[in-house]
Amino acid sequence: MPVRARRGRRPLGSPDARRAVLDAARELFAELGFERTTMRAVAARAGVDPALIYHYFGDKDGLLFAALQPPADAAAVFSGLADAADQTGEELVRRLVSLWEERPEIREQMAAILRTGLSHDHAARLLRDILSSFILAALGDVLAGDRRELRVALIGSHIGGLMLARYILEVPGAAAASPEELVQAVGPTVQRYLTGDIGPHPP
Repeated sequence: MPVRARRGRRPLGSPDARRAVLDAARELFAELGFERTTMRAVAARAGVDPALIYHYFGDKDGLLFAALQPPADAAAVFSGLADAADQTGEELVRRLVSLWEERPEIREQMAAILRTGLSHDHAARLLRDILSSFILAALGDVLAGDRRELRVALIGSHIGGLMLARYILEVPGAAAASPEELVQAVGPTVQRYLTGDIGPHPP
């Protein structure tokens, strides 16, 4: 598959060079997988000198790690959730869906992160670890004290599946639903994952 090079060359240290590299890396990791993506191909698509990628990220593993980080705006979604009490699940889903609907650039970045994470086993493992740590840190104040690792995994899989179904696969029911329909349908399930009964403990 040919690599699309972007016109022009961004100079070393230009303000948008780092973002261009990360955008290009997500695209190529999603299209070609981790192993087949080269630093030179990323540089060509981003319109930068390959040396810039090594300067910012060190190596391809460092570039993948950076490409899979949640957007900075995502952290704000989790602030103050404790005030919602037993409506935390609905409030979390409402904030996430609002972010996806109102900030298309953030939605595309998060979708690209998801595609990248699904591109290769190595990327999938790294994304899983990053998201688990991120969700646990973000929801620590509103998460029940028991079986927290399982609760985080269930929340992450449900939210990731919702994004996949609505914005990437465009599954008819999920794509056509209104934001509030999604909140009412998914919020109570997320609330159960947060604080409710998630089944008997294993023996």
